[in-house]
Amino acid sequence: MRGAEREKGRLSGDKAVALEAENNHSAAIVGCAGPVLTDAERGLFRDTDPLGFILFARNVETPNQLRALIDDLRDCGGRNDAPVLIDQEGGRVARLRPPDWRAAPTSARIGALYRNDPDAGREAAWLNGRLLAHDLSGLGINVDCAPVLDLLFDGAHEIIGDRAFGEEIEPVVMLGRATCEGLMAGGVLPVVKHMPGHGRATLDSHEALPVVDVSRDVLQKTDFRPFLALSDMPIAMTAHVVYSAIDPEGPATTSATVIREIIRGHIGFDGLLVSDDLSMKALSGDLETRTSAALGAGCDAALHCNGDFEEMAAVLKACGRMSDQASARMSRAFERLGATELLGDALARFDDLMVRELQSGG
Repeated sequence: MRGAEREKGRLSGDKAVALEAENNHSAAIVGCAGPVLTDAERGLFRDTDPLGFILFARNVETPNQLRALIDDLRDCGGRNDAPVLIDQEGGRVARLRPPDWRAAPTSARIGALYRNDPDAGREAAWLNGRLLAHDLSGLGINVDCAPVLDLLFDGAHEIIGDRAFGEEIEPVVMLGRATCEGLMAGGVLPVVKHMPGHGRATLDSHEALPVVDVSRDVLQKTDFRPFLALSDMPIAMTAHVVYSAIDPEGPATTSATVIREIIRGHIGFDGLLVSDDLSMKALSGDLETRTSAALGAGCDAALHCNGDFEEMAAVLKACGRMSDQASARMSRAFERLGATELLGDALARFDDLMVRELQSGG
């Protein structure tokens, strides 16, 4: 029995009918080219109803402009709760920047605080997540592609670098969970990345395909551990990385072996699995081929980020509708968001903690 059929089999009567009625959108998350939708983009999105949308710096001018763009995107599918994603980690990976938005610190700085004072580090991670959620939810953004759970390794490419909380498993687990909980407390879903681990890669997967050539046993004792510890999180993003000991040919995103045996199996992740950006150069083939490969391997949704119209059209053509199983995972993800915890004096407290990190010398 296929996964979608198994999931439907767990539902009965009205619930199964309701799920099928809701599951009418494409299994893709896409971007757009600029700060306003073109007529062509609006028509494409209305015709295909993508699962959700992702925003980048090219889409951002002012808070009011961004709210209007988000409203327009959601109007295309007629769903006012459609997922709208952004990469707002802090440090160099931040699509929203001053003066209109807070400059959040790198994960490495929070990791440094944790090394000196674990309690302060965990508090800072939670507060940072809650403050990020405050900025995002006020705009209508309900999913943040953060935190990075990749471990930092000597000799690895700097694409991860200070985006990681550190080299050791425990701080990454503790700070990653605190960040996720802070985001969800503010009404925003986290996306843990890059599952099952990008930290050892010596190449930037935006530009080339990294190959990690260590044993499965080593990977399970190190790289995979943070993801195993946070396997209960609602959404995860795959890594465009080949793990030669598991699948010597296919990167995790398009490897049924990695997704089945490691992500769904060893790690035990049963949340919504989203591919990393299919336009990255780590992947080969045209966009239709990449989309089919990612979804065929077990990703629940295909992510396309660069806003190129022809590429988006190809992805949306290839992906088809979300499976019932993926739709159920999406529904469960949003059920994680309850009443929003008050922000209070979170910013002042967070700033005090980060001053402590600076005074300690990192």
